Amino acid sequence: MESIKVHDKTFVPYLKHEEILEITRRVALEVYDEYKDEVPVFIGVLSGVIMFFSDFLKAYPGTCEIGFIKMSSYVGTQSTGIVYKEMELTKDIKDRHIVLLEDIVDTGNTIENLCTFFKETQGPKSLKIASLLLKPDVYKKEFEINFVGKEIPNKFVLGYGLDYDELGRNLKDLYQLQEGSINE
Repeated sequence: MESIKVHDKTFVPYLKHEEILEITRRVALEVYDEYKDEVPVFIGVLSGVIMFFSDFLKAYPGTCEIGFIKMSSYVGTQSTGIVYKEMELTKDIKDRHIVLLEDIVDTGNTIENLCTFFKETQGPKSLKIASLLLKPDVYKKEFEINFVGKEIPNKFVLGYGLDYDELGRNLKDLYQLQEGSINE
């Protein structure tokens, strides 16, 4: 893995694809241990979750259903603090066991917004959260992240579904913003 340039920023290698797949497999098996006697509905929070979601499903040995919702709070490399719902939920989840799958949880604004939305308007039987990545230094919300793949420092990451102004989602490895990169 070599450094890459996306738009005006340089990103350095952080996690190789093989490491990500191993983390994803572990999370899928942890979720299965909890839901092996149920048929959970996995809700992917688009768009960044797409690669994690796909690999998670391949590693999940049980029966499940899926759905999606699209939320956004980022402009460039910064969270705006305002969460926008860009696409409605694609699945009826009333009285179902729901696991929200996220690519990354940092401030927790999206998760807080989603948990409130699901609990107040959708009536799930249960609601849990599984995230590939968690930035514990900036996550200060009350909602528990039930399944965490890897805790990472509060640095912007790119690849494996995560983007910088819509570019980089297709990279199979994960990259971190280089210290001192232009306009951090």
